[in-house]
Amino acid sequence: MRHHWLAALVVLSGCGGGSSDSSTPPSCSRAELGKTLIQQATDLSVDTDFTLLVERISDGASVSVARNSSSAVTRYESASTSKWVTAVVILRLVEQGKLSLDDKPSRWIAEWPLAADHPLSAMTLRQLLSFTSGLVDEPLCQNSPIADFANCVVTGVQQNANSGRTPGSVFHYNSLHLQVAGLMAVRAAGVANWTALFRQFQQSTGLFGTSSYDLPSASNPRLAGGMHWTGQEYLDFLRALAKGQLLGASLQAQLLANQRGNATVLYSPALAGFGVDWPYGLGNWQECSGSTCTASRYSSPGAYGAYPVLDLGKGYIAMYARQGALGTFVLGKTQVDALTPAINAWASCNNR
Repeated sequence: MRHHWLAALVVLSGCGGGSSDSSTPPSCSRAELGKTLIQQATDLSVDTDFTLLVERISDGASVSVARNSSSAVTRYESASTSKWVTAVVILRLVEQGKLSLDDKPSRWIAEWPLAADHPLSAMTLRQLLSFTSGLVDEPLCQNSPIADFANCVVTGVQQNANSGRTPGSVFHYNSLHLQVAGLMAVRAAGVANWTALFRQFQQSTGLFGTSSYDLPSASNPRLAGGMHWTGQEYLDFLRALAKGQLLGASLQAQLLANQRGNATVLYSPALAGFGVDWPYGLGNWQECSGSTCTASRYSSPGAYGAYPVLDLGKGYIAMYARQGALGTFVLGKTQVDALTPAINAWASCNNR
């Protein structure tokens, strides 16, 4: 792997003087721990440039490191980091009463291709957002910039008609689930397409101002991995999420709850790539082991190695923004794992 030296941008914020918390050991200094984290990020052997943004939820204290050509405003392809965003966009419609997590696709998709008594017609929005809908085969049209979004959804559902899978019985991490969920959301919102729905989200929240769902095209975006964003924009999203500004308490809890349940795991990149049996919520992973575990750390790693984290246990949000080669998500996690002890120590220290 190539070794990259630290670029000029290194920031420690909120780590100046001030009193210490009595529960924090006197030897703890967040300023010094921040310097340690920065040095470790500087020395990290990596395959591509990156920007690391870390922020405490309680007081907004932050550390940031940018390597070489990367910065907090560098525009990157999202890969699967967009799943979390897509889920929240859709859940805000649930919050508004325009959709229900128990809705079936046929309620909103007039051209739903399966009979009412077909097993897959029983899938719900909740199962689509948690990849337990029974859809296991993706249509090639999802990767075509000229394909019609709605027609491609219908094609994909038809392609799964004889799979023999039933909703709720299997977990299969693939993009078609969110394409179906997205079409339901577009129809329920009464807008022309996903771009219009995302624009409403941008305007109402002030988030992702320069971001877009445009891969393979704006007219046929992959909702599970077709965004462009900047690291700063994603961190702003995580902050709003952590502070409960995007969803009410009930939906926030469901977003982060284990929605996989006892479904048989047919394909999980966490299991296949990381060797960990993480459960899944609605558009995000729960970073704990086993179907009955209780998580306090949530994430949505992408195939290019980017890694957004919401750690409620340690009280911080983090965005590891990068775009390595396709399939370098394991390298991204390995790099974040190497920095996590230093991040945890910094975030847990209340002495400035």
